[in-house]
Amino acid sequence: MNIALLGYGKMGKAIERIAIDRGHCIGLKTSSTTENYSLKNIDVAIDFSLPSTAISNITTCLNIDIPVISGTTGWLDDYDKIVSLCKSTNGTFLYASNFSLGVNIFFELNKTLAKLLKTLPEYKTSIEEIHHTQKLDAPSGTAITLAEDIIKETDYKNWTLDSPKQNEIGIFAKRIENVPGTHEVNYDSEVDSIQITHTAHNRQGFALGAVIAAEYVHDKKGIFTMKDVLNIS
Repeated sequence: MNIALLGYGKMGKAIERIAIDRGHCIGLKTSSTTENYSLKNIDVAIDFSLPSTAISNITTCLNIDIPVISGTTGWLDDYDKIVSLCKSTNGTFLYASNFSLGVNIFFELNKTLAKLLKTLPEYKTSIEEIHHTQKLDAPSGTAITLAEDIIKETDYKNWTLDSPKQNEIGIFAKRIENVPGTHEVNYDSEVDSIQITHTAHNRQGFALGAVIAAEYVHDKKGIFTMKDVLNIS
């Protein structure tokens, strides 16, 4: 495939290395200051840009029938607009808050644990996420996905970064130098605690998942998630 990297920061560079190792070509690399770029002869675009440019990047791709996957977070208030555009253009779009294969398995464990503990209100739920200091958004998209999946399975109504009220999941976001990403879901009661944790050791897992997702969607039409890529029912 001939891949466009819309965003060429640390993630873009990691994706480039893995894509080339897997036999693909990088036909375009853009930064936040790149203007009027051409997507001619591009087979699929991978967007790891900024919240301020992601919508424009995705829209451009969908309007000219370029399959696009995005791992940029912080723009999801407009997610439904992108979905509508993808449907109206008969395009191809995949968004993931986290492309790591391990994290997507972690998502499924999180849902299962939430279902098991739904009838045990004595366990109070919280989420902690730790990332590098260059990460712009807080909480992470992954932490939001974890919280929203718990909300779907339980009586919790919302998540918050502030002091959680009743029926709210507290998310505690920390920024520490050189931490690729750690997420922990906690269930605490007076008698014991249950935790599940995913710890990324480097960016390679995120980059590999993004390339695999691009390979999956490049010849398809529709709106996809990593559950489709991993064939998780």
